[in-house]
Amino acid sequence: MPERLSDHIEPFISYLKFEKRYSRHTVTAYSTDLRAFSDYITPVYGDAPIGEISYLYIRSWLADLMEQGLTARSVNRKISTLKSFFKYHIKVGTIGENPMFRIIAPKTSKRLPSFVNEQDMKTLNETLTRATEDWKSLNAKMLIQLFYGTGMRLSELIQLKTDQVDLSRKQVKVLGKGNKERVLPLDLVLVASIQEYNELKRKQFADLPGELLVTEKGKKLYPKYAYLLVKKHLSAVATLDKKSPHVLRHSFATHLMNNGAEIKAVKDLLGHASLAATQVYTHNSIEKLKDVYRKAHPKAR
Repeated sequence: MPERLSDHIEPFISYLKFEKRYSRHTVTAYSTDLRAFSDYITPVYGDAPIGEISYLYIRSWLADLMEQGLTARSVNRKISTLKSFFKYHIKVGTIGENPMFRIIAPKTSKRLPSFVNEQDMKTLNETLTRATEDWKSLNAKMLIQLFYGTGMRLSELIQLKTDQVDLSRKQVKVLGKGNKERVLPLDLVLVASIQEYNELKRKQFADLPGELLVTEKGKKLYPKYAYLLVKKHLSAVATLDKKSPHVLRHSFATHLMNNGAEIKAVKDLLGHASLAATQVYTHNSIEKLKDVYRKAHPKAR
């Protein structure tokens, strides 16, 4: 088997695709990182065998990335890629020692997720309910209601099939990261909106894709279409720097936590692999509690 670093990237990518069953987006990110690492190593250190890649080579690449202006968060993602890559090659016996053991990740500043406040979400939903005279406004209504009502990711909603929605049970099955399935509840308003949307689809379009949401031409929704619609309508009510579908997912989680939901339940609804990813929403909840304390406690005045 060839010993060069570049020859060992494809087996790892195949492992991610077919054994780990990672999403296409995630696989692409891993592949891009590894190709960039290989492209740096070869001209600087030559066609070094994978077993000779030392932590010094890796540190050199990371330092070069930071000199180019990459953030600590972006560098840490690349470190995560390399950790997975070398861990895989330890497992299959390609190498005997992991060069990542002396790599220290740069510290990142904690960034609280942006979210829309509850009153603004109420205003937005009321506006969308009144304005559904064409397919774009119908889609805007459905996208925002589904993102905010279920906490789905953009990729999950774009791929959502009509037969994954069970209106009689008021629930929807979502295929998340790593092809992990989870069941999300639907409220009565969302059930009624989906029923109305499906009826209009059947009346207007003869041949429909299996996906729940369609464009005004009856074709499957695509990510940029969804992103731009959500951004447009969030701009009308929110003064946030970010106005994206992910902000609605953050709003879903934050509002649940602010209203007393257990963190484990929120973790399961979001499809997080661990509680660590969900704990960021407790900071927003604590800030709300502090605000309540300042306004209500006699000693806080």
